[in-house]
Amino acid sequence: MADVLFGLDIGTTKICAIVGEVRDEQLQIIGFGMSPSHGMKRGMVVDVKVASQAIATAVEQAEQSSGYQLSRALVSMAGEHLQSHNSRGFVTVNRGETISKVDVERALASALKNQRLPNTREMVHIVPRAYKVDDQTGVTTPLGMYGSRLEVEAHIVTASSVALKNLQKCTSDVALKTEDFVLNTLASAEAVLEPSEREVGVIVIDIGGGTSDVALYKDGTVWHTDVIPIGGEYFTQDIAIGLRVPMETAEQIKIQHGNCRPHDIDPETNFQIKPFSGERIEVGLQELAFVVEARAEELFDHVVASIKRSGYDGLLPAGVVLTGGGAQLRNLREVAERKLGVPVRVAKPHIVVGLVDRLQSPKYATAVGLLRFAMTGQNTWRPNYSRQTRRVEPLKMLGRLGKVFLPG
Repeated sequence: MADVLFGLDIGTTKICAIVGEVRDEQLQIIGFGMSPSHGMKRGMVVDVKVASQAIATAVEQAEQSSGYQLSRALVSMAGEHLQSHNSRGFVTVNRGETISKVDVERALASALKNQRLPNTREMVHIVPRAYKVDDQTGVTTPLGMYGSRLEVEAHIVTASSVALKNLQKCTSDVALKTEDFVLNTLASAEAVLEPSEREVGVIVIDIGGGTSDVALYKDGTVWHTDVIPIGGEYFTQDIAIGLRVPMETAEQIKIQHGNCRPHDIDPETNFQIKPFSGERIEVGLQELAFVVEARAEELFDHVVASIKRSGYDGLLPAGVVLTGGGAQLRNLREVAERKLGVPVRVAKPHIVVGLVDRLQSPKYATAVGLLRFAMTGQNTWRPNYSRQTRRVEPLKMLGRLGKVFLPG
């Protein structure tokens, strides 16, 4: 019998609902739904009713295409409310016994306790970066080892409790239980990174609509995460203000004409637009590219500052991997290479079986990664999303849109 997984990527610009089956440890995408994102801003809910309706539309599409009734979801999480810290914890181990899973969890709990989270924040992930058993450092898996003291260095991701509750409210309003939350970049990394890249050192930058999420991997695990307050909508807004056009028109201009290398463009090349004044005017492609390039440089300046704040001063042999919808901007990769000084590639999600053609785009990395995280992403403590307890049923008409607008 196949194991069925369901992920819900609630972004600033779009909502993706994705269903997968796992047979013999191979993931097959069997259902997908997408709707424009409303009621969201910079990864956070600003209108529960409107956001719930958008979620319902995507979920109904995923149910229709997969043939399953969906009741529980692994939900992506983004936004400036997210914070990350590093902490250490240690425990003593019973003499003469090997280190057990309970000992590891006690050490991680000690690291979390040392962080002293305020009541307004909630832990979402705690990722072991490195272990130390007695005087032996660099331990990756302490289970089964002998020792009297176990120490762990952990990366802790926290979120605003209110922001999480608002997301849960949106999913519960459409008859979905939020099984657990997953940081956008951790999900995207599952979809786009190779194991060798994680080992030698790599940075994933998921450029979403409202924010860009950063994760640094080293020695096979997460070393640092951060949220950059610049996303694809900022590029669009720059164009809208500069050309005095509506946001919808600016988005189309960005997709059709946006370019991050103005010096490669003929200064005499123009295109026509219709601004708020109503009369068509000509705009230079190079002029537009200078605007786009400036915002791209600002984005990667933030990334450089984030890496410096993390305290990481090692090499990144695998360079940088760009993903997310904003990564599709023309020649963005070249700006990243120039500002970061390392090789850069733009990545699509790895899909072997299923809706391959439809999902072969960087903008679906988080959605696909949610399913892969459910399969293999248990390198974080508190693995609430248990494949063994998941249940699905054949599709029944739920009328999710009707559930959003309850009487009163």
